[in-house]
Amino acid sequence: MRRRTFLRAAGAVAMTLALSSAALAQEAVKVGLILPMTGPFASTGRQIEAAVKLYMQQNGDTVAGKKIQLIVKDDTGVADVTKRLAQELIVNDKISVMAGFGLTPLALAPAPLATQGKVPAVVMAAATSTITEASPFVVRTSFTAAQATVPLADWAAKNGIKKVTTLVSDYGPGIDVEKAFTEVFTKAGGQVENLRVPLANPDFSPFLQKVADSKPDALLAFVPSGVGAQFMKQFVERGLDKSGIRLLAEGSVTDDDLLNSLGDVALGTITSHHYSASHDSPENKAFVEAFKKANNGMRPNFMAVGGYDGMHLIYEGLKKTGGQGGQALIDAMKGMNWTSPRGPVSIDPQTRDIIQNIYVRKVERKDGELYNVEFATIPNVKDPVKAAKAN
Repeated sequence: MRRRTFLRAAGAVAMTLALSSAALAQEAVKVGLILPMTGPFASTGRQIEAAVKLYMQQNGDTVAGKKIQLIVKDDTGVADVTKRLAQELIVNDKISVMAGFGLTPLALAPAPLATQGKVPAVVMAAATSTITEASPFVVRTSFTAAQATVPLADWAAKNGIKKVTTLVSDYGPGIDVEKAFTEVFTKAGGQVENLRVPLANPDFSPFLQKVADSKPDALLAFVPSGVGAQFMKQFVERGLDKSGIRLLAEGSVTDDDLLNSLGDVALGTITSHHYSASHDSPENKAFVEAFKKANNGMRPNFMAVGGYDGMHLIYEGLKKTGGQGGQALIDAMKGMNWTSPRGPVSIDPQTRDIIQNIYVRKVERKDGELYNVEFATIPNVKDPVKAAKAN
């Protein structure tokens, strides 16, 4: 009798242990996706969320035997909200990874929490160079503004442009664009005048009037994704489209998501960036087709590719660690390389920034639509700001 009781008890213990280990194997890896889903930068959130969900749809929601659970939060584009949401996700939801971060202030706000909680933070959008220096747990799959701008300054200097006015949104990436362009262009013998526009509620008109009055050879513009339409509207209202002043831009201005709505005024704009929906590769053609099909014809932009590659980095990192997060996951991400819809990319093991091709493009009409058509490639570009510090 005692033996039967003992065997039953032993069996129950074994069953409990088996169930526990099965539950552990299926334990969810929670990914907190913090994005501006409402407010002036909602197009950024919409694009990244759509791309993340597409990646999961294509690659399944189980990695290393663990279920991937996506928790999407709207920070409304306000840094204090981003920080509060990150804290709630770490403490209450026990996330393994946080991701998203549509603007620089939104990426910097939770960086100390990433360090304290040892939670990797994958920056899929924000572009100020210093972001990855804010925490050893921050890794970036978007780009840096300086990385995208230096090739354009080189191109301008080699193509007969002598005098440029820069007009940028007055926050981290805009200042990086201004500084990177000015340094490279003046070193090549050019002249530059710098103008900065407030980030909140921008009115470009008085600044564009200054440009019209000073008559440079070219205007170099940078505004965040989603604000390009307002900039271009005021560019036309001030008659700059007929002034003979060439329009150059960091690629956020001619964002693929909004490019068709800019209209013919955008034709001929020369930009430099890391992604165009018209990039000619089999990986990108498949990505654009799948993205449009999943999102009622919406065209993916550079924010989408940052989100798509961000999920790829998370999935591949988890495969390497067997589903483990924390320090092991951030270490697994360093040095990783793959072929993205944008071209070949890798994560710099020293800086945790993305190394990628930058393309010089011209806005052209193709098949009745406007596209950023690439005509020059600068391969394997590192963030120049950190590269300068390393030298």
